Amino acid sequence: MSVVSLLRRTVRLESRYVATRFVQQRALSGADVINALRPFYFAVHPDFFGQYPREREVNENSLKRLNGYLENLQKPGSRLLQPMKFSFYVRDTNSSDTQPDLLTSGFRSVSFTLHARDVLSTVTDILRSCSLPVEHMESLKGSAEACKRLPEAGTPFYRPIKWDKSYYAFTGFRDPEEELQQAKRAEPTLSLWLRNNEPEAAKKHSASLPRREEMKRLKEELCQKFSLADIWWQRSWGVAHRCCQLQSLSRLSQQNPEALVHLQGHTVVFADQSGMNASGHVMLGTMDVHHQWTKLFERLPSYRSLQQQTEWLKERISLLLGGIQVIHVESLGPVQPIAEHYAALNTFHKNLLSRRLRLHPRSLQGLSMMLETDRSTPTLHEMGHFIISTSCDPHKLQAFLQSHAHEARQRVRRRNQLQDEEAELMKVCLQSLSLRSLSKEPSVSCSQMLQCCERLLVQRSPLMQGLHVCVSHFYSVMQDGDLCIPWDWKS
Repeated sequence: MSVVSLLRRTVRLESRYVATRFVQQRALSGADVINALRPFYFAVHPDFFGQYPREREVNENSLKRLNGYLENLQKPGSRLLQPMKFSFYVRDTNSSDTQPDLLTSGFRSVSFTLHARDVLSTVTDILRSCSLPVEHMESLKGSAEACKRLPEAGTPFYRPIKWDKSYYAFTGFRDPEEELQQAKRAEPTLSLWLRNNEPEAAKKHSASLPRREEMKRLKEELCQKFSLADIWWQRSWGVAHRCCQLQSLSRLSQQNPEALVHLQGHTVVFADQSGMNASGHVMLGTMDVHHQWTKLFERLPSYRSLQQQTEWLKERISLLLGGIQVIHVESLGPVQPIAEHYAALNTFHKNLLSRRLRLHPRSLQGLSMMLETDRSTPTLHEMGHFIISTSCDPHKLQAFLQSHAHEARQRVRRRNQLQDEEAELMKVCLQSLSLRSLSKEPSVSCSQMLQCCERLLVQRSPLMQGLHVCVSHFYSVMQDGDLCIPWDWKS
Protein backbone atom coordinates (compact mmCIF):
# COMPACT_ATOMS: atom_id res chain seq x y z
CA MET A 1 0.00 0.00 0.00
CA SER A 2 1.40 3.40 -1.01
CA VAL A 3 1.85 6.24 1.44
CA VAL A 4 -0.87 8.28 -0.32
CA SER A 5 -3.37 5.40 -0.09
CA LEU A 6 -2.51 4.90 3.56
CA LEU A 7 -3.07 8.60 4.30
CA ARG A 8 -6.40 8.59 2.46
CA ARG A 9 -7.58 5.53 4.38
CA THR A 10 -6.51 7.09 7.68
CA VAL A 11 -8.36 10.32 6.90
CA ARG A 12 -11.54 8.39 6.00
CA LEU A 13 -11.41 6.39 9.25
CA GLU A 14 -10.79 9.53 11.30
CA SER A 15 -13.67 11.33 9.56
CA ARG A 16 -15.99 8.39 10.23
CA TYR A 17 -14.92 8.30 13.89
CA VAL A 18 -15.41 12.04 14.36
CA ALA A 19 -18.77 12.02 12.55
CA THR A 20 -19.99 9.09 14.66
CA ARG A 21 -19.03 10.83 17.89
CA PHE A 22 -20.63 14.06 16.63
CA VAL A 23 -23.92 12.35 15.84
CA GLN A 24 -23.98 10.52 19.17
CA GLN A 25 -23.32 13.63 21.22
CA ARG A 26 -25.54 15.89 19.18
CA ALA A 27 -28.44 13.59 18.23
CA LEU A 28 -29.80 12.88 21.69
CA SER A 29 -33.21 13.73 20.33
CA GLY A 30 -36.61 12.46 19.33
CA ALA A 31 -38.86 11.35 22.15
CA ASP A 32 -36.05 11.87 24.69
CA VAL A 33 -36.05 15.61 24.05
CA ILE A 34 -39.85 15.81 24.05
CA ASN A 35 -40.08 13.99 27.38
CA ALA A 36 -37.23 15.99 28.88
CA LEU A 37 -39.03 19.23 27.94
CA ARG A 38 -42.44 18.01 29.11
CA PRO A 39 -42.45 20.26 32.24
CA PHE A 40 -41.56 23.19 29.97
CA TYR A 41 -44.27 22.44 27.40
CA PHE A 42 -46.78 22.04 30.22
CA ALA A 43 -45.80 25.46 31.62
CA VAL A 44 -45.93 27.42 28.33
CA HIS A 45 -48.37 25.56 26.06
CA PRO A 46 -50.68 28.09 24.35
CA ASP A 47 -53.80 26.02 25.10
CA PHE A 48 -53.47 27.00 28.78
CA PHE A 49 -53.57 30.73 27.91
CA GLY A 50 -57.07 30.84 26.43
CA GLN A 51 -58.08 33.83 28.55
CA TYR A 52 -54.93 35.78 27.59
CA PRO A 53 -54.76 36.06 23.76
CA ARG A 54 -51.62 38.24 23.68
CA GLU A 55 -49.59 35.92 25.92
CA ARG A 56 -50.97 32.92 24.04
CA GLU A 57 -49.79 34.35 20.74
CA VAL A 58 -46.32 35.15 22.13
CA ASN A 59 -45.91 31.56 23.39
CA GLU A 60 -47.26 30.12 20.14
CA ASN A 61 -44.77 32.06 18.00
CA SER A 62 -41.86 31.40 20.37
CA LEU A 63 -42.62 27.67 20.43
CA LYS A 64 -42.51 27.53 16.61
CA ARG A 65 -39.11 29.21 16.63
CA LEU A 66 -37.82 27.00 19.44
CA ASN A 67 -38.97 23.80 17.75
CA GLY A 68 -37.22 24.86 14.56
CA TYR A 69 -34.08 25.69 16.55
CA LEU A 70 -34.05 22.27 18.23
CA GLU A 71 -34.77 20.54 14.93
CA ASN A 72 -31.76 22.24 13.32
CA LEU A 73 -29.59 21.40 16.33
CA GLN A 74 -30.44 17.71 16.02
CA LYS A 75 -29.51 17.44 12.32
CA PRO A 76 -26.32 15.42 11.83
CA GLY A 77 -23.57 17.52 10.34
CA SER A 78 -25.39 20.82 10.84
CA ARG A 79 -23.30 23.89 11.47
CA LEU A 80 -23.27 25.68 14.81
CA LEU A 81 -26.32 27.91 15.13
CA GLN A 82 -26.26 31.58 15.95
CA PRO A 83 -27.37 32.55 19.48
CA MET A 84 -31.13 33.07 19.53
CA LYS A 85 -33.30 34.87 22.08
CA PHE A 86 -36.69 33.53 23.17
CA SER A 87 -39.49 35.00 25.29
CA PHE A 88 -42.23 33.01 27.01
CA TYR A 89 -45.00 33.46 29.54
CA VAL A 90 -44.57 30.63 32.04
CA ARG A 91 -47.48 29.32 34.12
CA ASP A 92 -47.00 28.72 37.83
CA THR A 93 -47.06 24.89 37.85
CA ASN A 94 -46.11 24.66 41.52
CA SER A 95 -48.52 26.71 43.58
CA SER A 96 -46.70 25.97 46.86
CA ASP A 97 -43.72 28.09 45.80
CA THR A 98 -44.44 31.77 45.37
CA GLN A 99 -42.51 33.45 42.59
CA PRO A 100 -41.46 37.06 43.16
CA ASP A 101 -41.94 37.94 39.50
CA LEU A 102 -45.27 36.13 39.16
CA LEU A 103 -47.98 38.28 37.59
CA THR A 104 -51.45 38.52 39.09
CA SER A 105 -52.74 36.48 36.17
CA GLY A 106 -50.80 33.41 37.36
CA PHE A 107 -47.80 33.46 35.01
CA ARG A 108 -44.47 35.23 34.63
CA SER A 109 -42.48 36.57 31.72
CA VAL A 110 -39.18 34.80 30.98
CA SER A 111 -36.57 35.64 28.33
CA PHE A 112 -33.40 33.68 27.62
CA THR A 113 -30.76 33.29 24.90
CA LEU A 114 -29.67 29.86 23.67
CA HIS A 115 -26.06 29.31 22.59
CA ALA A 116 -26.03 26.07 20.61
CA ARG A 117 -23.56 23.51 21.98
CA ASP A 118 -25.44 20.24 22.01
CA VAL A 119 -29.04 19.10 22.48
CA LEU A 120 -28.57 17.97 26.08
CA SER A 121 -27.12 21.23 27.40
CA THR A 122 -29.64 23.26 25.37
CA VAL A 123 -32.59 21.41 26.92
CA THR A 124 -31.07 21.88 30.38
CA ASP A 125 -30.61 25.62 29.74
CA ILE A 126 -34.26 25.95 28.71
CA LEU A 127 -35.51 24.27 31.89
CA ARG A 128 -33.19 26.23 34.18
CA SER A 129 -34.04 29.54 32.52
CA CYS A 130 -37.70 28.92 33.36
CA SER A 131 -36.91 27.73 36.91
CA LEU A 132 -38.20 24.26 36.08
CA PRO A 133 -36.87 20.97 37.55
CA VAL A 134 -33.90 19.31 35.85
CA GLU A 135 -33.54 16.23 38.08
CA HIS A 136 -35.07 13.99 35.41
CA MET A 137 -32.23 14.96 33.06
CA GLU A 138 -29.80 12.67 34.89
CA SER A 139 -30.96 9.63 32.90
CA LEU A 140 -30.34 11.48 29.63
CA LYS A 141 -26.89 12.58 30.81
CA GLY A 142 -26.11 8.94 31.52
CA SER A 143 -27.16 8.00 28.01
CA ALA A 144 -24.94 10.71 26.55
CA GLU A 145 -21.95 9.54 28.58
CA ALA A 146 -22.57 5.99 27.41
CA CYS A 147 -22.55 7.19 23.78
CA LYS A 148 -19.21 8.86 24.36
CA ARG A 149 -17.75 5.61 25.69
CA LEU A 150 -19.02 3.67 22.63
CA PRO A 151 -17.74 5.57 19.62
CA GLU A 152 -18.00 2.55 17.31
CA ALA A 153 -21.77 2.30 17.60
CA GLY A 154 -23.64 3.49 14.51
CA THR A 155 -26.47 5.40 16.20
CA PRO A 156 -27.34 6.23 19.80
CA PHE A 157 -29.64 3.86 21.69
CA TYR A 158 -33.16 5.26 21.42
CA ARG A 159 -35.72 4.71 24.17
CA PRO A 160 -38.67 7.06 24.61
CA ILE A 161 -39.39 8.04 28.22
CA LYS A 162 -42.95 7.83 29.52
CA TRP A 163 -43.12 8.80 33.16
CA ASP A 164 -45.00 6.46 35.45
CA LYS A 165 -47.81 7.93 37.58
CA SER A 166 -45.72 7.17 40.68
CA TYR A 167 -43.14 9.71 39.46
CA TYR A 168 -45.64 12.55 39.87
CA ALA A 169 -46.90 11.17 43.18
CA PHE A 170 -43.35 10.98 44.55
CA THR A 171 -42.02 14.31 43.21
CA GLY A 172 -45.19 16.34 43.67
CA PHE A 173 -45.07 17.56 40.06
CA ARG A 174 -48.34 17.84 38.19
CA ASP A 175 -49.10 15.22 35.58
CA PRO A 176 -49.73 17.20 32.35
CA GLU A 177 -51.68 14.37 30.71
CA GLU A 178 -54.01 14.09 33.70
CA GLU A 179 -54.54 17.86 33.88
CA LEU A 180 -55.34 18.05 30.18
CA GLN A 181 -57.90 15.27 30.58
CA GLN A 182 -59.42 17.03 33.60
CA ALA A 183 -59.61 20.29 31.64
CA LYS A 184 -61.41 18.54 28.78
CA ARG A 185 -63.88 16.87 31.16
CA ALA A 186 -64.55 20.17 32.94
CA GLU A 187 -65.11 22.11 29.71
CA PRO A 188 -68.67 23.49 29.64
CA THR A 189 -71.19 22.99 26.85
CA LEU A 190 -71.59 25.84 24.36
CA SER A 191 -75.10 26.70 25.53
CA LEU A 192 -74.02 26.86 29.20
CA TRP A 193 -70.96 28.96 28.40
CA LEU A 194 -73.03 31.37 26.31
CA ARG A 195 -75.60 31.78 29.07
CA ASN A 196 -72.83 32.65 31.53
CA ASN A 197 -70.83 34.96 29.25
CA GLU A 198 -73.25 36.50 26.73
CA PRO A 199 -74.19 39.45 29.03
CA GLU A 200 -70.51 40.39 29.47
CA ALA A 201 -69.86 40.04 25.73
CA ALA A 202 -72.88 42.17 24.82
CA LYS A 203 -71.83 44.88 27.30
CA LYS A 204 -68.25 45.00 25.98
CA HIS A 205 -69.47 44.99 22.39
CA SER A 206 -71.79 47.94 23.01
CA ALA A 207 -68.97 49.88 24.66
CA SER A 208 -66.67 49.21 21.68
CA LEU A 209 -69.09 50.41 18.99
CA PRO A 210 -67.85 54.07 18.92
CA ARG A 211 -64.24 52.84 18.61
CA ARG A 212 -65.20 50.42 15.85
CA GLU A 213 -66.86 53.24 13.90
CA GLU A 214 -63.83 55.46 14.39
CA MET A 215 -61.50 52.67 13.22
CA LYS A 216 -63.61 52.07 10.11
CA ARG A 217 -63.67 55.80 9.30
CA LEU A 218 -59.90 56.23 9.73
CA LYS A 219 -59.11 53.15 7.65
CA GLU A 220 -61.33 54.24 4.76
CA GLU A 221 -60.00 57.79 4.93
CA LEU A 222 -56.34 56.71 4.78
CA CYS A 223 -56.94 54.15 2.02
CA GLN A 224 -58.75 56.69 -0.13
CA LYS A 225 -56.39 59.61 0.51
CA PHE A 226 -53.18 57.69 -0.30
CA SER A 227 -54.60 55.03 -2.68
CA LEU A 228 -53.69 52.16 -0.33
CA ALA A 229 -54.66 48.64 -1.34
CA ASP A 230 -55.62 47.78 2.25
CA ILE A 231 -54.70 48.15 5.91
CA TRP A 232 -54.53 45.23 8.26
CA TRP A 233 -52.79 44.00 11.41
CA GLN A 234 -50.27 41.26 12.07
CA ARG A 235 -51.66 40.45 15.52
CA SER A 236 -55.09 40.24 17.11
CA TRP A 237 -54.89 43.61 18.83
CA GLY A 238 -58.00 45.16 20.34
CA VAL A 239 -60.05 47.87 18.63
CA ALA A 240 -58.66 50.61 20.89
CA HIS A 241 -55.09 49.58 20.05
CA ARG A 242 -55.86 49.53 16.32
CA CYS A 243 -57.50 52.96 16.52
CA CYS A 244 -54.38 54.40 18.17
CA GLN A 245 -52.20 53.02 15.37
CA LEU A 246 -54.46 54.46 12.66
CA GLN A 247 -54.59 57.82 14.47
CA SER A 248 -50.79 57.88 14.64
CA LEU A 249 -50.53 57.26 10.88
CA SER A 250 -53.21 59.88 10.26
CA ARG A 251 -51.29 62.48 12.30
CA LEU A 252 -48.13 61.73 10.32
CA SER A 253 -50.06 62.18 7.06
CA GLN A 254 -51.21 65.61 8.24
CA GLN A 255 -47.79 66.72 9.47
CA ASN A 256 -45.81 65.32 6.51
CA PRO A 257 -48.15 64.33 3.66
CA GLU A 258 -45.23 64.06 1.17
CA ALA A 259 -43.77 61.19 3.18
CA LEU A 260 -46.76 58.94 2.47
CA VAL A 261 -46.74 59.43 -1.30
CA HIS A 262 -44.59 56.31 -1.78
CA LEU A 263 -47.27 54.18 -0.08
CA GLN A 264 -49.56 54.39 -3.09
CA GLY A 265 -50.79 50.94 -4.17
CA HIS A 266 -49.31 49.15 -1.17
CA THR A 267 -50.97 47.21 1.64
CA VAL A 268 -49.98 48.59 5.03
CA VAL A 269 -49.54 46.12 7.89
CA PHE A 270 -49.13 47.21 11.49
CA ALA A 271 -46.57 44.70 12.76
CA ASP A 272 -43.80 44.08 15.30
CA GLN A 273 -41.11 45.61 13.09
CA SER A 274 -40.88 48.08 10.22
CA GLY A 275 -39.89 47.05 6.70
CA MET A 276 -41.36 45.16 3.76
CA ASN A 277 -42.40 41.52 4.03
CA ALA A 278 -42.09 38.75 1.47
CA SER A 279 -45.55 39.55 0.09
CA GLY A 280 -44.55 43.14 -0.69
CA HIS A 281 -46.65 44.64 2.11
CA VAL A 282 -45.27 47.66 3.99
CA MET A 283 -44.88 46.83 7.68
CA LEU A 284 -45.10 49.62 10.24
CA GLY A 285 -43.62 48.67 13.60
CA THR A 286 -46.09 49.57 16.32
CA MET A 287 -43.24 50.43 18.72
CA ASP A 288 -41.52 52.73 16.21
CA VAL A 289 -41.89 56.53 16.15
CA HIS A 290 -42.86 58.75 13.22
CA HIS A 291 -39.22 59.41 12.33
CA GLN A 292 -38.59 55.69 11.78
CA TRP A 293 -41.74 55.33 9.68
CA THR A 294 -40.66 58.31 7.55
CA LYS A 295 -37.23 56.75 6.97
CA LEU A 296 -38.99 53.55 5.85
CA PHE A 297 -41.17 55.48 3.37
CA GLU A 298 -38.04 57.07 1.88
CA ARG A 299 -36.54 53.61 1.31
CA LEU A 300 -39.65 52.20 -0.39
CA PRO A 301 -38.31 52.71 -3.95
CA SER A 302 -35.32 50.49 -3.14
CA TYR A 303 -37.64 47.95 -1.50
CA ARG A 304 -39.77 47.90 -4.66
CA SER A 305 -36.66 47.26 -6.73
CA LEU A 306 -35.83 44.31 -4.46
CA GLN A 307 -39.40 43.06 -4.81
CA GLN A 308 -39.09 43.17 -8.61
CA GLN A 309 -35.91 41.10 -8.38
CA THR A 310 -37.69 38.52 -6.22
CA GLU A 311 -40.47 38.28 -8.80
CA TRP A 312 -37.88 37.77 -11.54
CA LEU A 313 -36.24 34.99 -9.53
CA LYS A 314 -39.62 33.32 -9.01
CA GLU A 315 -40.21 33.36 -12.76
CA ARG A 316 -36.77 31.86 -13.45
CA ILE A 317 -37.32 29.12 -10.85
CA SER A 318 -40.74 28.37 -12.34
CA LEU A 319 -39.19 27.95 -15.79
CA LEU A 320 -36.56 25.58 -14.41
CA LEU A 321 -39.09 23.50 -12.45
CA GLY A 322 -41.82 22.80 -14.98
CA GLY A 323 -44.06 25.79 -14.27
CA ILE A 324 -44.42 25.35 -10.50
CA GLN A 325 -45.05 28.64 -8.66
CA VAL A 326 -43.04 29.83 -5.65
CA ILE A 327 -45.39 31.21 -3.00
CA HIS A 328 -45.08 32.65 0.49
CA VAL A 329 -48.11 32.49 2.79
CA GLU A 330 -47.74 34.65 5.91
CA SER A 331 -50.38 32.68 7.84
CA LEU A 332 -48.37 29.44 7.48
CA GLY A 333 -45.22 30.72 9.13
CA PRO A 334 -43.43 33.67 10.74
CA VAL A 335 -43.23 37.03 8.98
CA GLN A 336 -40.32 37.00 6.51
CA PRO A 337 -38.68 40.31 5.48
CA ILE A 338 -38.27 40.85 1.73
CA ALA A 339 -34.46 40.76 2.02
CA GLU A 340 -34.53 37.30 3.61
CA HIS A 341 -37.01 36.10 0.99
CA TYR A 342 -34.78 37.37 -1.80
CA ALA A 343 -31.71 35.69 -0.26
CA ALA A 344 -33.57 32.36 -0.03
CA LEU A 345 -34.76 32.61 -3.65
CA ASN A 346 -31.29 33.57 -4.87
CA THR A 347 -29.63 30.64 -3.04
CA PHE A 348 -32.21 28.20 -4.39
CA HIS A 349 -31.91 29.57 -7.95
CA LYS A 350 -28.12 29.20 -7.93
CA ASN A 351 -28.51 25.68 -6.57
CA LEU A 352 -30.82 24.78 -9.47
CA LEU A 353 -28.45 26.28 -12.05
CA SER A 354 -25.62 24.06 -10.78
CA ARG A 355 -27.40 20.98 -12.21
CA ARG A 356 -29.26 20.45 -15.46
CA LEU A 357 -32.81 19.29 -14.76
CA ARG A 358 -35.01 17.65 -17.36
CA LEU A 359 -38.54 18.75 -16.62
CA HIS A 360 -41.25 19.43 -19.19
CA PRO A 361 -41.95 23.19 -19.23
CA ARG A 362 -45.59 22.71 -18.12
CA SER A 363 -45.43 19.39 -16.27
CA LEU A 364 -45.88 21.02 -12.83
CA GLN A 365 -48.08 23.94 -13.89
CA GLY A 366 -50.83 24.69 -11.40
CA LEU A 367 -48.76 23.50 -8.42
CA SER A 368 -46.97 25.65 -5.85
CA MET A 369 -44.08 25.43 -3.42
CA MET A 370 -42.71 27.28 -0.40
CA LEU A 371 -39.01 27.67 0.39
CA GLU A 372 -37.54 27.13 3.84
CA THR A 373 -33.93 27.59 4.86
CA ASP A 374 -34.06 25.28 7.89
CA ARG A 375 -35.61 22.19 6.30
CA SER A 376 -33.59 19.13 5.32
CA THR A 377 -35.95 17.07 3.14
CA PRO A 378 -38.78 18.10 0.78
CA THR A 379 -42.35 17.44 1.92
CA LEU A 380 -45.87 17.76 0.56
CA HIS A 381 -48.19 19.83 2.75
CA GLU A 382 -51.71 18.61 3.42
CA MET A 383 -53.00 21.71 1.57
CA GLY A 384 -51.25 20.59 -1.62
CA HIS A 385 -48.16 22.80 -1.79
CA PHE A 386 -44.59 21.55 -1.56
CA ILE A 387 -42.21 22.69 1.17
CA ILE A 388 -38.66 22.68 -0.17
CA SER A 389 -35.25 23.40 1.36
CA THR A 390 -33.15 26.06 -0.38
CA SER A 391 -30.20 23.64 -0.27
CA CYS A 392 -32.12 20.60 -1.57
CA ASP A 393 -30.28 18.43 -4.10
CA PRO A 394 -31.79 19.35 -7.53
CA HIS A 395 -31.97 15.79 -8.87
CA LYS A 396 -33.58 14.47 -5.68
CA LEU A 397 -35.97 17.42 -5.82
CA GLN A 398 -36.91 16.61 -9.41
CA ALA A 399 -37.65 12.98 -8.50
CA PHE A 400 -39.71 14.06 -5.47
CA LEU A 401 -41.78 16.62 -7.41
CA GLN A 402 -42.51 14.20 -10.26
CA SER A 403 -43.47 11.32 -7.96
CA HIS A 404 -45.77 13.47 -5.81
CA ALA A 405 -47.28 15.72 -8.49
CA HIS A 406 -50.46 13.63 -8.85
CA GLU A 407 -51.05 13.55 -5.09
CA ALA A 408 -50.40 17.30 -4.90
CA ARG A 409 -53.03 18.02 -7.56
CA GLN A 410 -55.57 15.88 -5.70
CA ARG A 411 -54.87 17.76 -2.46
CA VAL A 412 -55.16 21.12 -4.23
CA ARG A 413 -58.55 20.13 -5.65
CA ARG A 414 -59.66 18.94 -2.24
CA ARG A 415 -58.40 22.17 -0.63
CA ASN A 416 -60.23 24.35 -3.15
CA GLN A 417 -63.40 22.33 -2.67
CA LEU A 418 -63.17 22.65 1.13
CA GLN A 419 -62.48 26.38 0.92
CA ASP A 420 -65.52 26.92 -1.33
CA GLU A 421 -67.71 24.86 1.00
CA GLU A 422 -66.32 26.71 4.01
CA ALA A 423 -67.01 30.15 2.50
CA GLU A 424 -70.56 29.17 1.56
CA LEU A 425 -71.35 27.64 4.95
CA MET A 426 -69.88 30.62 6.81
CA LYS A 427 -72.14 32.90 4.78
CA VAL A 428 -75.17 30.77 5.70
CA CYS A 429 -74.16 30.82 9.39
CA LEU A 430 -73.69 34.58 9.33
CA GLN A 431 -77.19 35.14 8.01
CA SER A 432 -79.07 32.36 9.82
CA LEU A 433 -77.58 33.12 13.24
CA SER A 434 -77.71 36.94 12.75
CA LEU A 435 -74.01 37.37 13.58
CA ARG A 436 -72.11 40.63 13.10
CA SER A 437 -69.13 38.68 11.79
CA LEU A 438 -67.82 35.11 11.70
CA SER A 439 -64.12 34.36 11.41
CA LYS A 440 -61.61 31.72 12.42
CA GLU A 441 -58.02 31.52 13.61
CA PRO A 442 -55.42 30.38 11.04
CA SER A 443 -54.78 27.23 13.09
CA VAL A 444 -58.38 26.04 12.51
CA SER A 445 -58.53 23.93 9.36
CA CYS A 446 -61.28 24.06 6.73
CA SER A 447 -62.67 20.66 7.75
CA GLN A 448 -62.77 21.72 11.41
CA MET A 449 -64.54 24.96 10.49
CA LEU A 450 -67.10 23.04 8.41
CA GLN A 451 -67.89 20.73 11.34
CA CYS A 452 -68.26 23.72 13.66
CA CYS A 453 -70.57 25.65 11.32
CA GLU A 454 -72.79 22.65 10.63
CA ARG A 455 -73.28 22.10 14.36
CA LEU A 456 -73.92 25.81 14.98
CA LEU A 457 -76.70 25.74 12.40
CA VAL A 458 -78.26 22.76 14.16
CA GLN A 459 -78.07 24.34 17.63
CA ARG A 460 -79.10 27.88 16.48
CA SER A 461 -78.36 29.62 19.76
CA PRO A 462 -80.05 33.06 19.95
CA LEU A 463 -77.40 34.23 22.44
CA MET A 464 -74.88 34.90 19.64
CA GLN A 465 -77.11 37.29 17.69
CA GLY A 466 -75.48 40.62 16.89
CA LEU A 467 -72.02 39.56 18.13
CA HIS A 468 -68.65 38.95 16.49
CA VAL A 469 -67.73 35.26 16.70
CA CYS A 470 -64.27 33.78 16.13
CA VAL A 471 -63.81 30.00 15.92
CA SER A 472 -60.69 29.00 17.80
CA HIS A 473 -59.48 26.28 20.17
CA PHE A 474 -60.74 27.81 23.42
CA TYR A 475 -63.54 29.81 25.05
CA SER A 476 -62.94 33.49 25.67
CA VAL A 477 -64.68 36.87 25.75
CA MET A 478 -62.28 39.37 24.18
CA GLN A 479 -61.86 42.93 25.43
CA ASP A 480 -64.15 44.30 22.69
CA GLY A 481 -66.91 41.73 23.20
CA ASP A 482 -65.85 39.29 20.49
CA LEU A 483 -66.66 35.66 21.33
CA CYS A 484 -64.03 32.97 20.89
CA ILE A 485 -65.42 29.43 20.85
CA PRO A 486 -63.58 26.13 20.24
CA TRP A 487 -64.31 24.48 16.92
CA ASP A 488 -65.09 21.19 18.72
CA TRP A 489 -67.41 22.73 21.34
CA LYS A 490 -69.55 20.41 23.46
CA SER A 491 -73.26 20.23 22.74
